[in-house]
Amino acid sequence: MEERESEAGEPGQSLQLEAEAEVERPGSAPLPGLQHKLLRLPLSRIKGLMKADTDVSLASQEAVFAIGKATELFVEVIAKDAYTSALQGKRKTIQRKDVDNAVDATDEFAFLEGTLD
Repeated sequence: MEERESEAGEPGQSLQLEAEAEVERPGSAPLPGLQHKLLRLPLSRIKGLMKADTDVSLASQEAVFAIGKATELFVEVIAKDAYTSALQGKRKTIQRKDVDNAVDATDEFAFLEGTLD
């Protein structure tokens, strides 16, 4: 067990990597409830938001999980960019102007321009 912890980086990280490997292993069904542990956002809330869209009539658990994971990654990236903007202003707290700067500075966030007004 010590070898695995040192290879993974920090203690406990190897267990998370094993759990993720279980989900991604082709040909095997994921363990029940494991998807809930891999997401920080509540699946029920994501599913409710998806059902609120009139274009979505049916959403599988896999689709809800994929949307949830994509949302987490999106929020992580934009938060990091906004935090970088806050640090440039010698602050540790993210403000709306930092999010605006992150949107303006990154081409990938161009679809958000004007939505925060």
